[in-house]
Amino acid sequence: MKPEAITSSYRRWAPIYDVTFGRITHAGRRHATRVANQTGGHVLEVGVGTGLALPFYDPSLKVTGIDFSEAMLTRARRKSEEEGLAHVAELRQMDARDLDFPDASFDTVVAMHLISVVPDPEQVMAEMARVCKPGGQILLVNHFAREEGWLAWLERKFAPFADWMGWHSNFPKDRVMGVQELQIVEEKPLTGLGLFTFLRMQKAA
Repeated sequence: MKPEAITSSYRRWAPIYDVTFGRITHAGRRHATRVANQTGGHVLEVGVGTGLALPFYDPSLKVTGIDFSEAMLTRARRKSEEEGLAHVAELRQMDARDLDFPDASFDTVVAMHLISVVPDPEQVMAEMARVCKPGGQILLVNHFAREEGWLAWLERKFAPFADWMGWHSNFPKDRVMGVQELQIVEEKPLTGLGLFTFLRMQKAA
């Protein structure tokens, strides 16, 4: 997706995101934060959105969130303040293709329902790997395209509407597999139909 399409799409979704797409993605959000909580340390959430996952991180963590959309971040900041989320250290506007953090800054990098939205997913994966500490983990929750069946057919039909919907319905998993330092150590479907998949990747020590 083009940056301007992302901006307009998420400005449109921001007021109703929590009660629409936010409910659909709840299972993935809870699973990813549980895994992050088990590791501890400093977490970066790329594409923090309206901050729906922020309350689920353990208070012992230090959480930094970034998002391309200021409309989403405004709601995330409000949520963090209203709920007194002291573990949330920083919420910043940032392009995921060019993360403004030093190398090896985070123990865990989380990206939920983001990688099929960004204009250059390969570059985003490379940036997330760069800022992750050696031996650290990258947690992805996303919808990946099926290769066959009626759901694969439906995904292809919706593909031309990606800019309007704000996500790609036929995003191939191999687009997140190109960073040599990362190895998949867990892959788990999150719903009965396999609508979303959880991937845990570990960066070489």
